[in-house]
Amino acid sequence: MIVATGATWGICAAATAAVIAQPFRWPEAIWAVAGAALLLLFGLIPLPAAVGAVAKGMDVYLFLIGMMLLSEVARAEGLFDWVAATAAIHARGSTARLFALVYVTGIVTTTFLSNDATAVVLTPAVYAAAKKAKADPLPLLFACALIANAASFVLPISNPANLVLYGGKMPPLGQWFASFALPSVASIIVTFLALRWLERKRLAGICISEVERTPLTAGGKAAFVGIVATAVVLLVVSALDSELGLPTAIAGIVTTLVVCAIARSSPVTLLRDIAWSVLPLVAGLFVLVAALDRTGVIAWVAQAIRTASADPVQASAVSGTILAFGSNLMNNLPAGLVASTAVAQAQPPKLVVDGLLIGVDLGPNLSITGSLATILWLQAIRREGEDIGFWRFLKVGAVAMPLTLIAALGTRIALG
Repeated sequence: MIVATGATWGICAAATAAVIAQPFRWPEAIWAVAGAALLLLFGLIPLPAAVGAVAKGMDVYLFLIGMMLLSEVARAEGLFDWVAATAAIHARGSTARLFALVYVTGIVTTTFLSNDATAVVLTPAVYAAAKKAKADPLPLLFACALIANAASFVLPISNPANLVLYGGKMPPLGQWFASFALPSVASIIVTFLALRWLERKRLAGICISEVERTPLTAGGKAAFVGIVATAVVLLVVSALDSELGLPTAIAGIVTTLVVCAIARSSPVTLLRDIAWSVLPLVAGLFVLVAALDRTGVIAWVAQAIRTASADPVQASAVSGTILAFGSNLMNNLPAGLVASTAVAQAQPPKLVVDGLLIGVDLGPNLSITGSLATILWLQAIRREGEDIGFWRFLKVGAVAMPLTLIAALGTRIALG
């Protein structure tokens, strides 16, 4: 039993580390799936349990499919390039104003399309706009990375980690706003002020406002309508306390087919450009967490949460802080899965669960290893010829993340 437990922990730790570090530059999904396969091969998790763990994430998969379709069709039709160019034009020669406009664009994108859309799709567009405007791209790129997490609990749909933590069963929209509206405002404002102060020297210059902006095509306009319609549908579905995955997938499929018909393009080409590997990545992580659960480690975490919940205020602050920093050690997706399973067992007060969600969403702003979205953001800027190392990001994150975490957790606890 001890040997099996040690082997399970070792495989899960190695697989999670490989997902973060990407040895040989192999995709993250390979390492997550390899870890799950090793657990099955050595009999550390039965096949039925592994299949059940994969099936548990169905709503998350559907949500991701819909969001990836919406993001890719918007990118293909130039919608995000148009938005970024519009921001550059309205900056009117001020780099600081361009920074603020990019930040606002990131808020809207994250809120209604998820943090992955901001990290993966908006980032290249912002880089292109920065180069056209002859502005230093680094502050703008940091704005994309940090707002992708800082605004990721404005709505339940703003971050797939929200679905993970709540096990796909989201709180009603009214209850969500009551818990997170003010903490989200605090998170967004404090992150902006911290990043604006940290990058003040880079933002002191001027930029060019005469940026070429290609008019939106009919397909681009249709993509915009589809995104707005999807946001409305998800708000309604969330208000009705229904699962978000299937409506998101349907909205993404319908929008894609309509846009492709208008643009007279093949959806097959668009499908090829989507990073489908995120789905087996998530499935593999579900299996790793299920295996950890069988060793009793999650039961131990659940007991710790249950014991601490005697004082909900302290438990919310402590557990949210631990999860925020822990997300940088093991990435917030598996960290959120562990927390979700522990919450299901412990049934702590709502204040504690809300603190955990704030921690898992904001924690990744500390380092580039904190979330899948931040890792994908790093890959996006590398494709553009830029690179931000671990320590460069940490210098920003070590200031911005703790301040924002204190503001958001403090606001949520003050609400009671």
